[in-house]
Amino acid sequence: MGRITLDKVTKSFGDLQVIPPLDLTIEDGEFVVFVGPSGCGKSTLLRLIAGLEDVTTGQIRIDKVDATRVPPAKRRLAMVFQSYALYPHMSVRKNIAFPLRMAGMDKAEQDRRIEDAARVLNLTDYLDRRPGQLSGGQRQRVAIGRAIVREPAAFLFDEPLSNLDAALRVGMRLEISELHERLKTTMIYVTHDQVEAMTMADKIVVLRAGNIEQVGSPLELYRAPRNLFVAGFIGSPKMNLIPGAPAEAEGAKTIGIRPEHLTVSTDSGTWEGTVGVSEHLGSDTFLQVNVPDLGEPLTVRVSGEIDLRYGSRVFVTPDRANLHRFDAAGLRIA
Repeated sequence: MGRITLDKVTKSFGDLQVIPPLDLTIEDGEFVVFVGPSGCGKSTLLRLIAGLEDVTTGQIRIDKVDATRVPPAKRRLAMVFQSYALYPHMSVRKNIAFPLRMAGMDKAEQDRRIEDAARVLNLTDYLDRRPGQLSGGQRQRVAIGRAIVREPAAFLFDEPLSNLDAALRVGMRLEISELHERLKTTMIYVTHDQVEAMTMADKIVVLRAGNIEQVGSPLELYRAPRNLFVAGFIGSPKMNLIPGAPAEAEGAKTIGIRPEHLTVSTDSGTWEGTVGVSEHLGSDTFLQVNVPDLGEPLTVRVSGEIDLRYGSRVFVTPDRANLHRFDAAGLRIA
Protein backbone atom coordinates (compact mmCIF):
# COMPACT_ATOMS: atom_id res chain seq x y z
CA MET A 1 0.00 0.00 0.00
CA GLY A 2 1.21 3.51 -0.76
CA ARG A 3 -1.42 6.13 0.12
CA ILE A 4 0.25 9.40 1.11
CA THR A 5 -1.60 12.27 2.78
CA LEU A 6 -0.29 15.77 3.49
CA ASP A 7 -2.36 17.67 6.05
CA LYS A 8 -1.67 21.42 6.36
CA VAL A 9 2.04 20.83 5.74
CA THR A 10 4.33 23.88 5.77
CA LYS A 11 8.06 24.42 5.35
CA SER A 12 10.02 27.47 6.43
CA PHE A 13 13.71 28.32 6.33
CA GLY A 14 14.04 30.81 9.16
CA ASP A 15 11.50 33.55 8.51
CA LEU A 16 11.03 32.51 4.88
CA GLN A 17 8.04 30.24 4.29
CA VAL A 18 8.60 28.29 1.06
CA ILE A 19 5.63 25.93 1.41
CA PRO A 20 2.47 27.63 2.73
CA PRO A 21 -0.17 25.37 4.38
CA LEU A 22 -0.77 22.59 1.87
CA ASP A 23 -3.23 19.67 1.70
CA LEU A 24 -2.79 16.82 -0.76
CA THR A 25 -3.76 13.16 -1.02
CA ILE A 26 -1.95 10.70 -3.28
CA GLU A 27 -3.88 7.47 -3.67
CA ASP A 28 -2.30 4.03 -3.60
CA GLY A 29 -0.96 3.10 -7.04
CA GLU A 30 -1.27 6.57 -8.58
CA PHE A 31 1.38 8.13 -10.80
CA VAL A 32 1.44 11.73 -9.58
CA VAL A 33 3.60 14.42 -11.15
CA PHE A 34 4.63 17.63 -9.36
CA VAL A 35 5.22 20.25 -12.05
CA GLY A 36 6.00 23.94 -12.06
CA PRO A 37 8.71 26.47 -12.88
CA SER A 38 12.09 26.51 -11.16
CA GLY A 39 11.80 27.57 -7.53
CA CYS A 40 8.12 26.64 -7.19
CA GLY A 41 8.77 24.21 -4.31
CA LYS A 42 8.22 20.89 -6.08
CA SER A 43 11.55 19.32 -5.06
CA THR A 44 11.20 20.69 -1.53
CA LEU A 45 7.77 19.07 -1.29
CA LEU A 46 9.19 15.74 -2.49
CA ARG A 47 11.98 15.95 0.07
CA LEU A 48 9.43 16.60 2.83
CA ILE A 49 7.59 13.43 1.83
CA ALA A 50 10.87 11.51 1.74
CA GLY A 51 11.92 12.84 5.15
CA LEU A 52 15.05 14.52 3.76
CA GLU A 53 13.64 17.86 4.96
CA ASP A 54 11.84 18.42 8.26
CA VAL A 55 8.22 19.56 8.16
CA THR A 56 7.79 22.90 9.95
CA THR A 57 4.11 22.33 10.78
CA GLY A 58 1.47 19.86 9.68
CA GLN A 59 1.40 16.11 9.25
CA ILE A 60 2.45 13.55 6.63
CA ARG A 61 0.73 10.16 6.75
CA ILE A 62 1.76 7.05 4.82
CA ASP A 63 -1.03 4.48 4.76
CA LYS A 64 -2.75 6.32 7.65
CA VAL A 65 0.37 6.13 9.84
CA ASP A 66 1.88 9.44 10.98
CA ALA A 67 5.32 9.58 9.33
CA THR A 68 6.03 13.26 10.00
CA ARG A 69 8.96 12.55 12.35
CA VAL A 70 9.86 9.10 11.06
CA PRO A 71 13.44 8.88 9.70
CA PRO A 72 13.74 8.54 5.89
CA ALA A 73 15.03 4.95 6.06
CA LYS A 74 11.91 3.82 7.91
CA ARG A 75 9.29 5.45 5.66
CA ARG A 76 9.25 2.58 3.12
CA LEU A 77 9.94 5.04 0.31
CA ALA A 78 12.60 4.76 -2.40
CA MET A 79 14.03 7.87 -4.06
CA VAL A 80 15.63 8.21 -7.49
CA PHE A 81 17.63 11.40 -7.96
CA GLN A 82 18.61 13.52 -10.95
CA SER A 83 22.19 12.29 -10.59
CA TYR A 84 22.54 8.53 -10.82
CA ALA A 85 24.63 8.40 -7.60
CA LEU A 86 26.16 5.04 -8.54
CA TYR A 87 29.36 3.65 -7.06
CA PRO A 88 31.82 3.61 -10.00
CA HIS A 89 34.00 0.85 -8.53
CA MET A 90 31.07 -1.52 -8.04
CA SER A 91 29.35 -3.72 -10.61
CA VAL A 92 25.74 -3.12 -11.56
CA ARG A 93 24.80 -6.12 -9.39
CA LYS A 94 26.54 -4.66 -6.34
CA ASN A 95 25.09 -1.19 -6.94
CA ILE A 96 21.57 -2.60 -7.04
CA ALA A 97 22.26 -4.78 -3.99
CA PHE A 98 23.73 -1.98 -1.88
CA PRO A 99 20.57 -0.99 0.09
CA LEU A 100 19.81 -4.68 0.71
CA ARG A 101 23.28 -5.35 2.09
CA MET A 102 22.99 -2.31 4.34
CA ALA A 103 19.70 -3.72 5.64
CA GLY A 104 21.38 -7.04 6.41
CA MET A 105 19.20 -9.08 4.05
CA ASP A 106 20.27 -12.68 3.45
CA LYS A 107 22.12 -13.43 0.22
CA ALA A 108 19.46 -15.64 -1.34
CA GLU A 109 16.75 -12.99 -0.99
CA GLN A 110 19.16 -10.34 -2.30
CA ASP A 111 19.84 -12.43 -5.40
CA ARG A 112 16.14 -13.02 -6.02
CA ARG A 113 15.30 -9.33 -5.86
CA ILE A 114 18.29 -8.31 -8.00
CA GLU A 115 17.39 -10.84 -10.71
CA ASP A 116 13.74 -9.75 -10.67
CA ALA A 117 14.64 -6.05 -10.96
CA ALA A 118 17.20 -6.71 -13.68
CA ARG A 119 14.63 -8.65 -15.70
CA VAL A 120 12.04 -5.86 -15.39
CA LEU A 121 14.59 -3.20 -16.42
CA ASN A 122 16.35 -5.20 -19.15
CA LEU A 123 19.62 -5.15 -17.20
CA THR A 124 20.25 -8.90 -16.92
CA ASP A 125 23.10 -8.82 -19.45
CA TYR A 126 24.77 -5.87 -17.70
CA LEU A 127 24.88 -7.06 -14.09
CA ASP A 128 28.63 -7.68 -14.13
CA ARG A 129 29.54 -4.38 -15.81
CA ARG A 130 30.53 -1.20 -14.02
CA PRO A 131 28.66 2.11 -14.43
CA GLY A 132 31.41 3.55 -16.63
CA GLN A 133 30.63 0.88 -19.22
CA LEU A 134 26.96 1.88 -19.48
CA SER A 135 25.03 4.55 -21.36
CA GLY A 136 23.23 7.33 -19.50
CA GLY A 137 19.88 5.60 -19.88
CA GLN A 138 21.29 2.31 -18.59
CA ARG A 139 22.80 4.07 -15.57
CA GLN A 140 19.44 5.60 -14.76
CA ARG A 141 17.85 2.15 -15.00
CA VAL A 142 20.42 0.88 -12.49
CA ALA A 143 19.45 3.70 -10.13
CA ILE A 144 15.80 2.72 -10.55
CA GLY A 145 16.72 -0.93 -9.98
CA ARG A 146 18.34 -0.01 -6.69
CA ALA A 147 14.98 1.52 -5.70
CA ILE A 148 12.88 -1.40 -6.95
CA VAL A 149 14.69 -4.06 -4.88
CA ARG A 150 13.62 -2.29 -1.70
CA GLU A 151 9.99 -3.08 -2.62
CA PRO A 152 8.86 0.32 -1.30
CA ALA A 153 5.37 1.64 -0.62
CA ALA A 154 6.12 4.44 -3.13
CA PHE A 155 8.81 5.60 -5.52
CA LEU A 156 9.93 9.25 -5.47
CA PHE A 157 11.58 10.58 -8.64
CA ASP A 158 13.36 13.95 -8.52
CA GLU A 159 13.84 15.10 -12.13
CA PRO A 160 15.43 11.75 -13.06
CA LEU A 161 15.73 12.49 -16.80
CA SER A 162 17.31 15.94 -16.66
CA ASN A 163 20.82 14.66 -17.43
CA LEU A 164 19.76 12.70 -20.53
CA ASP A 165 19.66 13.90 -24.13
CA ALA A 166 16.33 14.38 -25.90
CA ALA A 167 16.12 10.91 -27.47
CA LEU A 168 17.02 9.13 -24.22
CA ARG A 169 14.50 11.26 -22.31
CA VAL A 170 11.68 10.04 -24.55
CA GLY A 171 12.80 6.42 -24.20
CA MET A 172 13.16 6.57 -20.42
CA ARG A 173 9.83 8.36 -20.11
CA LEU A 174 8.17 5.38 -21.77
CA GLU A 175 10.16 2.90 -19.67
CA ILE A 176 9.15 4.54 -16.39
CA SER A 177 5.50 4.63 -17.48
CA GLU A 178 5.64 0.95 -18.42
CA LEU A 179 7.33 0.18 -15.10
CA HIS A 180 4.43 1.81 -13.27
CA GLU A 181 1.94 -0.27 -15.25
CA ARG A 182 3.78 -3.46 -14.28
CA LEU A 183 4.44 -2.70 -10.61
CA LYS A 184 1.22 -0.78 -9.82
CA THR A 185 3.17 1.01 -7.07
CA THR A 186 2.61 4.65 -6.10
CA MET A 187 4.99 6.96 -7.93
CA ILE A 188 5.61 10.66 -7.30
CA TYR A 189 7.59 12.34 -10.05
CA VAL A 190 9.04 15.87 -10.02
CA THR A 191 9.74 17.72 -13.26
CA HIS A 192 9.75 21.24 -14.70
CA ASP A 193 8.86 19.76 -18.10
CA GLN A 194 5.10 19.91 -18.59
CA VAL A 195 5.35 17.52 -21.58
CA GLU A 196 6.66 14.85 -19.19
CA ALA A 197 3.82 15.67 -16.83
CA MET A 198 1.16 15.43 -19.56
CA THR A 199 2.43 12.14 -20.99
CA MET A 200 3.20 10.26 -17.76
CA ALA A 201 0.80 11.31 -15.02
CA ASP A 202 -2.46 9.92 -13.73
CA LYS A 203 -2.69 13.13 -11.74
CA ILE A 204 -0.77 16.40 -12.07
CA VAL A 205 -0.10 18.82 -9.20
CA VAL A 206 0.74 22.27 -10.58
CA LEU A 207 2.80 24.33 -8.14
CA ARG A 208 3.73 28.01 -8.01
CA ALA A 209 5.61 29.66 -5.15
CA GLY A 210 4.84 26.66 -2.91
CA ASN A 211 1.09 26.85 -3.56
CA ILE A 212 -0.96 24.23 -5.36
CA GLU A 213 -2.58 26.00 -8.30
CA GLN A 214 -4.55 22.99 -9.56
CA VAL A 215 -4.74 19.21 -9.19
CA GLY A 216 -6.26 16.98 -11.85
CA SER A 217 -5.72 14.59 -14.70
CA PRO A 218 -3.66 15.84 -17.68
CA LEU A 219 -6.77 16.33 -19.80
CA GLU A 220 -8.66 18.10 -16.99
CA LEU A 221 -5.86 20.64 -16.69
CA TYR A 222 -5.56 20.99 -20.45
CA ARG A 223 -9.27 21.43 -21.10
CA ALA A 224 -10.25 23.42 -18.01
CA PRO A 225 -7.31 25.31 -16.45
CA ARG A 226 -8.37 26.94 -13.20
CA ASN A 227 -6.46 30.16 -13.76
CA LEU A 228 -4.18 32.05 -16.12
CA PHE A 229 -1.02 30.50 -14.65
CA VAL A 230 -2.15 26.94 -15.34
CA ALA A 231 -3.52 27.98 -18.75
CA GLY A 232 -0.16 29.40 -19.76
CA PHE A 233 1.93 26.62 -18.23
CA ILE A 234 0.14 23.46 -19.39
CA GLY A 235 0.30 22.80 -23.11
CA SER A 236 3.04 22.85 -25.74
CA PRO A 237 2.93 25.24 -27.48
CA LYS A 238 1.23 27.16 -24.73
CA MET A 239 -2.27 28.61 -24.89
CA ASN A 240 -2.71 31.97 -26.63
CA LEU A 241 -3.82 34.50 -23.98
CA ILE A 242 -5.53 37.64 -25.24
CA PRO A 243 -6.45 40.58 -22.97
CA GLY A 244 -8.27 43.80 -23.79
CA ALA A 245 -11.16 44.46 -26.17
CA PRO A 246 -11.46 40.93 -27.68
CA ALA A 247 -11.78 39.52 -24.15
CA GLU A 248 -14.24 42.19 -23.03
CA ALA A 249 -16.47 41.26 -25.97
CA GLU A 250 -16.64 37.81 -24.38
CA GLY A 251 -17.42 39.17 -20.89
CA ALA A 252 -13.88 38.53 -19.63
CA LYS A 253 -10.63 40.31 -18.89
CA THR A 254 -8.56 37.71 -20.73
CA ILE A 255 -9.52 35.01 -23.19
CA GLY A 256 -7.45 31.95 -24.04
CA ILE A 257 -7.42 29.76 -27.12
CA ARG A 258 -5.26 26.72 -27.86
CA PRO A 259 -3.24 26.74 -31.12
CA GLU A 260 -5.28 23.81 -32.48
CA HIS A 261 -8.53 25.73 -31.93
CA LEU A 262 -7.57 28.48 -34.38
CA THR A 263 -8.10 28.26 -38.13
CA VAL A 264 -6.16 30.25 -40.70
CA SER A 265 -7.45 31.47 -44.06
CA THR A 266 -6.29 33.77 -46.85
CA ASP A 267 -9.88 34.89 -47.54
CA SER A 268 -11.61 36.09 -44.39
CA GLY A 269 -11.75 35.62 -40.64
CA THR A 270 -11.92 37.27 -37.22
CA TRP A 271 -8.43 38.74 -36.94
CA GLU A 272 -6.19 39.91 -39.75
CA GLY A 273 -2.43 39.49 -39.52
CA THR A 274 0.77 38.44 -41.23
CA VAL A 275 2.66 35.17 -41.00
CA GLY A 276 5.89 35.26 -39.02
CA VAL A 277 8.07 32.24 -38.31
CA SER A 278 6.75 28.82 -39.35
CA GLU A 279 7.80 25.57 -37.68
CA HIS A 280 7.30 22.58 -39.98
CA LEU A 281 7.20 19.31 -38.05
CA GLY A 282 5.86 17.05 -40.78
CA SER A 283 2.56 16.01 -39.24
CA ASP A 284 1.92 19.57 -38.01
CA THR A 285 2.95 23.13 -38.79
CA PHE A 286 3.03 25.84 -36.14
CA LEU A 287 2.57 29.37 -37.47
CA GLN A 288 3.37 32.57 -35.61
CA VAL A 289 0.82 35.10 -36.84
CA ASN A 290 1.36 38.78 -35.98
CA VAL A 291 -2.01 40.43 -35.36
CA PRO A 292 -1.67 44.21 -34.76
CA ASP A 293 -5.12 44.44 -33.12
CA LEU A 294 -4.10 41.90 -30.44
CA GLY A 295 -0.58 43.08 -29.66
CA GLU A 296 0.85 39.59 -29.10
CA PRO A 297 1.53 37.09 -31.92
CA LEU A 298 -0.79 34.09 -32.11
CA THR A 299 0.45 30.52 -32.37
CA VAL A 300 -1.67 28.52 -34.80
CA ARG A 301 -1.45 24.76 -35.24
CA VAL A 302 -2.17 23.50 -38.76
CA SER A 303 -2.35 19.82 -39.66
CA GLY A 304 0.31 18.78 -42.15
CA GLU A 305 2.07 21.25 -44.44
CA ILE A 306 0.72 24.67 -45.45
CA ASP A 307 1.98 26.88 -48.26
CA LEU A 308 2.27 30.21 -46.48
CA ARG A 309 5.44 32.28 -46.58
CA TYR A 310 6.86 34.76 -44.10
CA GLY A 311 4.89 38.01 -44.40
CA SER A 312 1.83 36.43 -46.04
CA ARG A 313 -1.45 38.18 -45.22
CA VAL A 314 -3.89 35.83 -43.44
CA PHE A 315 -7.01 35.78 -41.30
CA VAL A 316 -7.25 33.83 -38.04
CA THR A 317 -10.54 32.66 -36.53
CA PRO A 318 -10.99 31.12 -33.05
CA ASP A 319 -13.37 28.25 -32.36
CA ARG A 320 -15.67 30.01 -29.90
CA ALA A 321 -16.74 26.69 -28.39
CA ASN A 322 -13.17 26.27 -27.14
CA LEU A 323 -12.56 29.77 -25.78
CA HIS A 324 -11.32 29.98 -22.19
CA ARG A 325 -12.49 33.05 -20.25
CA PHE A 326 -10.71 34.54 -17.22
CA ASP A 327 -11.70 37.38 -14.87
CA ALA A 328 -9.66 40.31 -13.56
CA ALA A 329 -8.11 38.08 -10.86
CA GLY A 330 -6.99 35.60 -13.50
CA LEU A 331 -9.54 32.95 -12.44
CA ARG A 332 -11.52 30.84 -14.84
CA ILE A 333 -15.06 32.03 -15.58
CA ALA A 334 -17.38 29.01 -15.69
